Amino acid sequence: MLRITDARSGEPIDLPRGLTRVHVHPVGEDTTALRLLLVADVLARALDLDGSPCLTVARVGPDLRARADALGIRRAEPEAPPGGRVLHVRGPGRPAPEDGPHLEVAPSDDPSDDPSGTADPTALRLVLLARPRRLPAAPDAGALAEAARTLARWRRSVAGWAEHPSRPVPDEVRGRLRAAWEDDLDLPAALDVLRSLEAGEAGVTSEAGRKGGAGERDGAVPPGARFESYAYADRLFGLELTREIGTRY
Repeated sequence: MLRITDARSGEPIDLPRGLTRVHVHPVGEDTTALRLLLVADVLARALDLDGSPCLTVARVGPDLRARADALGIRRAEPEAPPGGRVLHVRGPGRPAPEDGPHLEVAPSDDPSDDPSGTADPTALRLVLLARPRRLPAAPDAGALAEAARTLARWRRSVAGWAEHPSRPVPDEVRGRLRAAWEDDLDLPAALDVLRSLEAGEAGVTSEAGRKGGAGERDGAVPPGARFESYAYADRLFGLELTREIGTRY
């Protein structure tokens, strides 16, 4: 079950399954406003993965809408019918209605190079996801370049793993991913699970360990299971990690 910290009270709040409206309160059309929409997008994805129907609500200008589209942020509705639970996503110190818990998101600098004109604007999405939402973000050229390299490497790996027999997402990998994002939407920790999978550090308990109770671990997750793990995680991250499947030849 997803648990978030209400920015007004500082208290954790459990979010049981149920219809949810996520209201976003952007001000202006800069990268800070874009970051609010991104956090709301991932929050909605996490709720969807938990079985909670979710609608994102925000009034967004055309320039911000174009930037959000470039980052794969799902479009928000300008209005929503009443009903269900309400969550608010806002910047620090910004007023918002009192009808639900608030997620506070720190400001972000504008990128030194606008990624909407580059080959891979998703790099900005990764840079912002990798930064804890309560900390200011500074997506400079170096961070964007590193994110673009990471995405290219992950997509090549996923395309290669897809050529192997499929295997289920290991229970321990799924558990680590969900434990991260269900803990106040800790996206950097969830991304760390993908990095450990890539590095071969996220093993699964071996059959011998399960039978003997010793908790021994295999050295690596099979390629087919790595593919399914990345594809599953990307339902949350929205980084298009499977888009190079079938393009290697």
